[in-house]
Amino acid sequence: MDLTERTISREDKYQGKIFSVHVDQVLLPNGHTAAREVVDHVDGVAILPLDERNNVLTVTQYRYVFGRTLLEIPAGKLDPGEDPVTGALRELKEETGAVPDIFLPLGRILPAPGCYSEVLHLFLARGLRMEEQSPDPDEFLRVERIPFPEMVHRCLTGEIEDAKTVAAVLKAKVQLNL
Repeated sequence: MDLTERTISREDKYQGKIFSVHVDQVLLPNGHTAAREVVDHVDGVAILPLDERNNVLTVTQYRYVFGRTLLEIPAGKLDPGEDPVTGALRELKEETGAVPDIFLPLGRILPAPGCYSEVLHLFLARGLRMEEQSPDPDEFLRVERIPFPEMVHRCLTGEIEDAKTVAAVLKAKVQLNL
C-alpha cells in the first residue's frame, strides 16, 4: 500500500526569521482529504563534546517555551547554505569556547516529524582545546562538565529531556561503548 499523502493546496500562515508555518490540504491514501499544519524550520546541529576525562561539556540555558532552564549539549541553527560540519564547529566554539582535534558524525535526527521540518545533524567532538566563547548577544549560557556515565544516567531516568542531548548521548554510548 502506498502511504504517500499528496498536497492539494497550501495556505501560508506565518513567515519568521527561522521558521514559517503553513497549512496544507492533502489527499490521503484512502482518497479522503485532511489538513496538515507544518512548521518549516531551518536545519540545525548539536555537538557532544567529550574532554580527555570523558566529561561532557554541557550548556544550561533558559528555554522560554518551557519557562525553565534545561541542560543540553551545545547546538544551534545552520545559516542558509552552511555545511553542517562548519556550522557545528562554529556553534561549539561560540557556546563553549571548545575547538576539537577530532570531529565525528553521529548521524541525523528528526526532532518532531509530525509537523516540524527540521533535521538535526549530530556530532561528537574530542581532543578539546579551550579558547574564548562568544555566544550570540541574546544567548545566556552556563557551561559545565559532567561525567559521561552521569549524562547517560540522567538521559535514561528522564532528568535530561532535551531530545538532541538524549539522542547524542545514547548514540555515543552505543557506538563508542563508553
